[in-house]
Amino acid sequence: MKPIDRPPGGPHAGMRFGEFVALIAALMAINALGIDSMLPALPAIGDELGIAHENDRQWIIVAYVLGFGAFQLVYGPIADRYGRKPVLIVSMVLFAIMSVIAGFASTFPLLITARVLQGIAAASSRILAVSIVRDCYSGRKMARVMSLSFIVFLAVPILAPSLGQLILLVAPWNWIFWALGAFGALLALWAGLRLPETLHPEYRVEIAPRAIAGAAAAVLKNRYSLGYTLALTLMFGALMGFINSSQQIFFEVFRTPDIFPILFACIAAAMGVASLINSRIVERVGTRLVSHAGLIGFTLVSGLHALIAAAGHENLVSFGVLQALTMFCFGLVGSNFGSMAMAPVGHIAGIASSVQGFISTIGGALIGIAIGQSFNGSTVPVAAGFFLLGAMAILVVLVTEQGRLFRPQQG
Repeated sequence: MKPIDRPPGGPHAGMRFGEFVALIAALMAINALGIDSMLPALPAIGDELGIAHENDRQWIIVAYVLGFGAFQLVYGPIADRYGRKPVLIVSMVLFAIMSVIAGFASTFPLLITARVLQGIAAASSRILAVSIVRDCYSGRKMARVMSLSFIVFLAVPILAPSLGQLILLVAPWNWIFWALGAFGALLALWAGLRLPETLHPEYRVEIAPRAIAGAAAAVLKNRYSLGYTLALTLMFGALMGFINSSQQIFFEVFRTPDIFPILFACIAAAMGVASLINSRIVERVGTRLVSHAGLIGFTLVSGLHALIAAAGHENLVSFGVLQALTMFCFGLVGSNFGSMAMAPVGHIAGIASSVQGFISTIGGALIGIAIGQSFNGSTVPVAAGFFLLGAMAILVVLVTEQGRLFRPQQG
């Protein structure tokens, strides 16, 4: 597909900056909707489909994330060859179809299969969101766009459980999937009508195993690309551990199923506030200062949380406050680590985004499974997991930066 020529007005001709950010945010948000809107429905799905063990319900979340992570290696090369726009439209149509199929699932194995396929279809959104932004911006400007998008993206986890709960009040759990299908179809229509092709003609890459392997090797050999991808993997693993366990924590530990969406929203809102702050300061003070400080804060707060939980002094207030503080620190880390990982490999943004996304998503999902399956009726596995992963991420960043944190550096 021939790219649409860009007039001097901007890097995404035909779209104002605000609309561009909104579309990127919607692409990022589709996965939060695909995950978090399910949380209130897990008990109902488990009861109807005969899921015997409560921890097995977590596979409804994990199956989606594994499908989403695995196929990122496929979408990057395709998007680098054929352009961002056609791949985006086709994948969103497929997401809508798979969502409808998931809504009609009558057995647990069929639902898990549909969720994997739904995740596979949605995998393009992460790749294309990062690649489209990298096509148009770089460095701190890219970090600002990603952070602004992240604000909207984080509003979705705040609202998604409530949306799922609202649907459950008037309809069966199947309707949550059908609502996701409608959102996917809307995104396909929006991109088809408004988004220009952003891939530069000179950056189109033939789908050749040798070329793909060479580009992937370049991503993995670059110290900053690999280092910040691994650190992001550890952070995403912590997030997945919380998401996998959150329904059981609120329903079984604190016995607050009715206010679960509100409590979940308050914790997610802390991430949104952090991302808003990040978007205002990152261009001025730099990605390293903000993200390294956020990572240290994440580790210290989660360490305190682990001590309180292990001592048996955990209650609903302590969990909510400490988890919100931890998520606030996470909001200062995620988008910046992603931008720093992409900065040195912008000329192969599609493949780079695929490799980085594959590592961080699959690795994070596997870490999240370990934390989630460790649920033992307390908050200790989540709090201790956060602390250990934060400490490991600090070590990775130290190696990446050759022992120097907060180093001012463009990008």
